[in-house]
Order: sequence, then C-alpha cells, then structure tokens
Amino acid sequence: MSTEARPERASVRLSPRTIVLYAIGSLGTGGYATLPGLVLTYFLTDNLGVAALAAGLIVTAAKIWDVLIDPLIGAASDRQLARTGSRRGFMVTGALALPLFFALTFAVPPSWGPVAGAISVLLAFLATATAFSLFQVPYVALPAELTGSYDERTRLLGWRVVVLTAAILLFGAGGPALRNAGDDPVMGYLLMGIASGLVIGIGMLIASRTADVAARRTASAPTTPAAASTWRDQYMSGFRALGRSQPFRALLGTFVLQALATGTMLAGAQYVATWVLRSEDAVTFVFVALVGPALLATPGWTVIARRVGKERAFRMASVLFTLAAASLIVAVWAPGAWIYASVAVAGIAYAGLQSLPMAMLPDVISHDERTSGPGQAGTFTGIWTAGETVGFALGATAVSLTLAATGYVSTVAGATVEQPDAAVTGIVLSFSILPAVLMAASLLTLGRYRLRRADIDAVTGPDA
Repeated sequence: MSTEARPERASVRLSPRTIVLYAIGSLGTGGYATLPGLVLTYFLTDNLGVAALAAGLIVTAAKIWDVLIDPLIGAASDRQLARTGSRRGFMVTGALALPLFFALTFAVPPSWGPVAGAISVLLAFLATATAFSLFQVPYVALPAELTGSYDERTRLLGWRVVVLTAAILLFGAGGPALRNAGDDPVMGYLLMGIASGLVIGIGMLIASRTADVAARRTASAPTTPAAASTWRDQYMSGFRALGRSQPFRALLGTFVLQALATGTMLAGAQYVATWVLRSEDAVTFVFVALVGPALLATPGWTVIARRVGKERAFRMASVLFTLAAASLIVAVWAPGAWIYASVAVAGIAYAGLQSLPMAMLPDVISHDERTSGPGQAGTFTGIWTAGETVGFALGATAVSLTLAATGYVSTVAGATVEQPDAAVTGIVLSFSILPAVLMAASLLTLGRYRLRRADIDAVTGPDA
C-alpha cells in the first residue's frame, strides 16, 4: 500500500486531546483486567466456599468464552468500519452493558451455597466478558488507524499505559479497600462491584469517542469490506492473518506467554497477602509496590524505545521482570516486607511489558496492509485479545491447580482456617518461579520478531 493512499495517518502528529481520550479507555481495561483477576478466585474460594479447583475452572470457562467471541467481534468490527466508517457502535454497547453485569458478578451471597453461587458468578461473568470484548477488540484496533508513525504509536500507547497503571493501582488498591470498608463482607463485595463497574463503564464510554477521530483520518483511505458471512469464515480470517504474518505470530506468542506470567502473579497476589504476609489488607501494599514504580517508569520505556527500538526495549523489560519474579522464591524460607522491593522492580519492568507490545501491534498491522490491504485491524485485534484472554485465564487456572495440588483449604466468609505449609509454599511458587519461567520462555518467541523501525518508516516516511 502506498503512502499516498493514507496521507493523513502517515503525516499527522496526534493531538493531546486524542491521546487523552484514548488513554482514558484504560480505566476500563485496567479495571476489568485487574479486579476480577485479583479477587474473583478468592471471592469464590474464601467467600462462597467454592473448592479451589472449581473456582479456577469457573474463571477459565468465562475466559474460554472470550476466546470464542473475540475473533467474531473483530471480524464484525471490520465490517462495521467498512459499512459505517467507524468502530464506535460496538464500543458504546459494551460500555453501557458492562457496569450492570460486573456488579452482578460480585452480588452473590454465601447463603445461596457453593453450587448455586458458582453458577451465578459464572453466568454474570460471562455477560461481563461479552460486554468488555465488544469494547476492547475495536479499541485495540484504533492505534493502527490513528497514525502510521512508528514513534507516534509509542507515544500514544505510552500514555495509555500511564493511565492503565494508574487504573491498576486504583482498582487493585481501591477495590479491596471498598470490600473491607464495612463489617459485612457480602455488602463489601457488592459495593466494590457497583462502584468499580461504573468507573470502568464511564472510562470505556469516553474512549469510544476516539473511534470517530480514527474514522475521520481514514476516510480517504481505501477499505476492503470484510466478506465473511459465516462463523467459520470469520474464524478463518483470523487464522489467515496468523498464517501470513510472521511478525504477528512472534509478537502474539510472546504476549500470550507474558499474559500468562503476569496473570499468574495477579491471581496469586491476594493469597500471598493473606497467607505469606499474614494480612488480607496487604494486597493493597503489594499493588502499590507494583504499580507505583510502573506509573513512573512508563515514560522512561518510551525514551528507551525511541533510542534502541521497541523490540530491544521489550526484551530488556522481559529480562528485568524475570529476575525480579525469580527472587521472590526466597519468601518460602524468609517471608517479610522485603517482598515489596522485588515487586517494585517487577513493576518497573511491567510498565514496558504493557506499553511496548501494544505499540508494536499497530506496526504489525501496517506491515500486513502492504500486501493484504487495509480495513483488517479488527481481525488482528480479535485474535490478539483472545490470546491475551487465554494467558490471563490460564494464569488463574495455574494458581488454582497449584492450590488444589498443595492442599489449600477453602472456606466461607467469617470462618477461620489455617493453611498447611505445602499450600503456603505453593502460593509462593505460583507468585515467583512459575511467572519467571513463563517470562523467560517468552524471550524465545520475541527473538523471532523481525520488524524494525526501518520497515515501518519505509512505508510511512521517516518524518511521520
């Protein structure tokens, strides 16, 4: 595809207003990714009395639903773009529906019993996941349509991650604080679900306006309407994108492994707080230790990426996270406040792990446009978000399997139990060695990523 075919995207510098509107959407992505991953398994095991293995399967089942629908939503978003010129419709629908279903996920009382409670949580979380995917899939597609510049994409996604890390801090610390605000844990979880769902929905609704900005900037570009009409055709369009784009396969494989690594740590954080640091409220400090440094480090990763390239900066962040996670194994023998220091180092790396692959994805989409034509960003992001979902879902599953294998004792709200030493060791392993091994494995797939700045500037021009 020639640069003349899309002059606006190739030459424009994004306005601060566009960057702010887009970044606010991370209130939604940060809240949805953080709070369920942090407390949902714990809510099931320690509030509703659901067995650890069953709780992990419930979370995984909801995420499998995400994997099934994300490619369909991606293809449908491409068709909506071709038909209406904008991806906003799906985004608004998801933003309006999510608050209700999110609140219902945490509205189940222990009095219903473990079986009824588990089924109710599963159904509500399935609906929540559907609403979120309606927003998230087109949202992730927008950077490729907002600008064709290699560095502008880094700038755009860098600021998005600043808001994302702030959202993780807000929900990771504020969610449990709301839950523990009163003496009644049932009402605490309900309050947390209502307040968090509203904030997530508002952020998503505001960010949906960015779709109109992207629509104006791509109005002069030729589009190829998606011809897929059956579910099979829509899935196959995603597999064709994987088959023809080696950079996409390498980046997606890396991102899935890293989502699994960070999802494992996220799902284990509440257990570490309760049974290793011996304070349920310590999860707030764990999140402050993780997200505070990440909030400050994101601009630094943007600077490093400009100097050495996104892929090299991404590799540096991955190595740093691996070392920080591995160091936490010492908590098996010597638990203590020092854990916060290792988590803080992981937080510095986490900022790069969030911003850099998201800034590389639009480069992959643009690279594919040269041979396959524009208008297929939704197909790529449908597969991307499905892969991310797999990673986070299996992270929660890995933790639940570890807990089940090491004899973790589930309970209901208000009851007191003591965990066996093997279960506490399993909690530490799921928070340290397991994510470190997964992150190290992601370096192998990252080594296969071949796109560089020159490949993007050759299409958009070095001054884009």
